[in-house]
Amino acid sequence: MLPDEPAIDREFDYLVPSGMEDLALGDVVRVGLHGRRVGGWVVEDDVAPAPGLALSPVAKRSGVGPSGDLIDLAGWAAWRWAGRRASLLRTATPPHVVPSLPAAPTRATPVPAVRDEQVEQAFSHPVSVLRLPPTADRFPVALAAVARGQALLLVPSVGQARSLAVRLRRSGVEVAVHPRDWAGGAAGQTIVGARAAAWARAAELAAVVVFDEHDEVWQEERTPTWHAREVAIERARRAGVPCVLVSPIPSLEALDVGTLVAPSRRVERAGWPLLDVIDRRGDDPVKGGLWSERLVPVLRGEGRVVCVLNRKGRARLLACVRCGELARCEACGASMEQVEAGVLRCRACGTERPQVCQACGGLAQKNLRVGVTRAREELEALVGEPVVEVTGAAEGPIAEARVYVGTEAVLHQIPVADRVVFLDLDQELLAPRYRAAEQALSLLTRAARVVGRRGEGGRVVVQTRLPDHPVVQAVLRADPTLHERSERARRQELRQPPFTAMAEVSGAAAPELVQRLGTPPGVEVLGPSDGRWLLRAGDHRTLCDALAAVPRPQGRVRVAVDPLRV
Repeated sequence: MLPDEPAIDREFDYLVPSGMEDLALGDVVRVGLHGRRVGGWVVEDDVAPAPGLALSPVAKRSGVGPSGDLIDLAGWAAWRWAGRRASLLRTATPPHVVPSLPAAPTRATPVPAVRDEQVEQAFSHPVSVLRLPPTADRFPVALAAVARGQALLLVPSVGQARSLAVRLRRSGVEVAVHPRDWAGGAAGQTIVGARAAAWARAAELAAVVVFDEHDEVWQEERTPTWHAREVAIERARRAGVPCVLVSPIPSLEALDVGTLVAPSRRVERAGWPLLDVIDRRGDDPVKGGLWSERLVPVLRGEGRVVCVLNRKGRARLLACVRCGELARCEACGASMEQVEAGVLRCRACGTERPQVCQACGGLAQKNLRVGVTRAREELEALVGEPVVEVTGAAEGPIAEARVYVGTEAVLHQIPVADRVVFLDLDQELLAPRYRAAEQALSLLTRAARVVGRRGEGGRVVVQTRLPDHPVVQAVLRADPTLHERSERARRQELRQPPFTAMAEVSGAAAPELVQRLGTPPGVEVLGPSDGRWLLRAGDHRTLCDALAAVPRPQGRVRVAVDPLRV
């Protein structure tokens, strides 16, 4: 039995009492451990205990849990992402008690046949990358997977899972939406769900599909930082079934493990919207502000407009009008932002002070980096009508309006628009992260789905001083390979994933862990920087073996394998 205790990563032997002979591998149980009752999982049966060892009986069987193949998969994932098996098995366990599994499903009507050469080709490989333009209908891929038998269909959000389940049910498919219908999936129904569904129990998988495999949502933020795409690929490999990774902009990681299946140039161009590029290289960076003259007609025109600015607050960077001195914190030297009229706050340490220039005492300050709240105020004055602000913190229904402005959350909250405007795309392209270009392209892809395909009247508009950037050109020409080639060459030169494996170590006990790690062969230790170390190796086997060999110290330590934002 493996206890559901993060601090204990070892197995214990227990006796199966009379009346509990039906206890099976993966069942959730309650046992006595060190004087208290804890939960856990049966991870092995028919175990021969050590001679002379008196075993305590299992106190209670709570219900069905992960299957044996998922227990084995959790062991692999614990090594791959330097974590505990208990954390992974918890994800694989139903959120409610399932005493027993229901009967296997019976298909009510035949699944409609899919006659698509590309889709058929994708399922002919062990792992394939199916590149579909952002506005293409992906439902035929789901139908093709279901036609093979029980399928595991992973989509980025719970809302998308519900929508896909509705379409499948209308086609006569019995669907289990994870985690609500956990038992139905375990009995054999087609499983549809978001990230956690990668660990859903299945009866006999016939196909695995990951939609929008490029999306960052597939990686767990908590440790272990497992990635649903990698779990899906490994799970399909062990089951001997095809795994299809679907994306309009496939990640380098996916392209390195799967066979690319792409549409013709005509089909791909038709599936991307028109892109209008406002080149701001000739604009004054200080006097020009956020609203270029060429953007004003777009904002004042007809139709729904969604503006994207990934900066919260009112003013993120200010300078004195009189002397040009930047507003900086006297305590730590970091830049200060305006949180309300006349008040500045340090973004690093939280120090507040009146909005007065420390150099000359001037009261008037120029806003060099507008936040989304201030952008809404300026936009309302510009278009002469109410503008709705949308951020990830927004609660309740979004008010109706013609013009919206917000962080990238607005692209998820407003599903349809005539124009999507990126007010400062360079902020995304030049972000201090190695995946900045990939993340910027992902935002543009999401915007493409909001405005619709070419010929439907919608447009994506970007303001940039980098019109020749591969990301901009990839969307402008509806050709993701332009970004892929550039990004591949850059990451290979800089020794970044997927050409290396990386892990970030942080926390109070991080120095002790790094000291215990030492300098194992093939592992490079970089840092510390802001209390964090970066470990880099030529491949994951070298990195993960090194981490697995180091005993964890007492105290808080976070090991994030494959960190997204470094």
